[in-house]
Amino acid sequence: MDYLKQASLLILNPHCYDEYFLNLNFLDVPCFKATLSKCLGLGIILGSLMVKIPQILKIHKNKSGEGISVSSVTFDLTAITIYMSYSFVKGFPFTSWGDSTFLAAQTATVGAQVLHYGGSPGKAMGYILLYLLACFILMGGTTPVEFLWTLQGVNIPILLLGKLTQAYTNFKNGHTGQLSAVTLFMLFFGSLARIFTSIQETGDFMVIITYIASTFANTVLVVQLLYYWNVDISKTKKKKKKAE
Repeated sequence: MDYLKQASLLILNPHCYDEYFLNLNFLDVPCFKATLSKCLGLGIILGSLMVKIPQILKIHKNKSGEGISVSSVTFDLTAITIYMSYSFVKGFPFTSWGDSTFLAAQTATVGAQVLHYGGSPGKAMGYILLYLLACFILMGGTTPVEFLWTLQGVNIPILLLGKLTQAYTNFKNGHTGQLSAVTLFMLFFGSLARIFTSIQETGDFMVIITYIASTFANTVLVVQLLYYWNVDISKTKKKKKKAE
């Protein structure tokens, strides 16, 4: 029973554990919401381990980052890192932000890949080293939480700018290039679920608004993906060359 309790407390708080296992009260609404939030949080974290792997593999396979905006990736990485740093320093439950650590690592990899396959391996290495330095500064204990709160406030326009820059690139190119459909759909559903988990586990208005903005921006990219689904990239390039 001790092992069962310890395992259950990874998802349930002590009050909900008592309600479910001692009082056999399975209709407690606050406990249901809290438990659902924890389960969603853990599911999102597990999903985040693979969310951008299809994108990374697609770029590696084609040896190309065509159609992927480095500016967009960098803005996205900045937004993820600010949120991750803010949540870490504030001491929010790992289930409410843990996915951002894996998303950050994978996003930084995508940025480095685009630079590398774009003919700038030196810049790709510098990109990773500069990012690691930024993480150390933000989460190493030297940056005041008040400053991180301010950064979180400007995180929303940064996030929107990053994703909408990619949306503009897609529109200009007439296709979504090397963007992965699996990755885009996982990001969309993940940000949507994060609205609920943020309300339940942090109650932080700034974080909640950030995920609402993220869901909106991800929706734009998913709609573009579906719209350009059957576009022949080679034919699109030829049309653009003739127009020029």
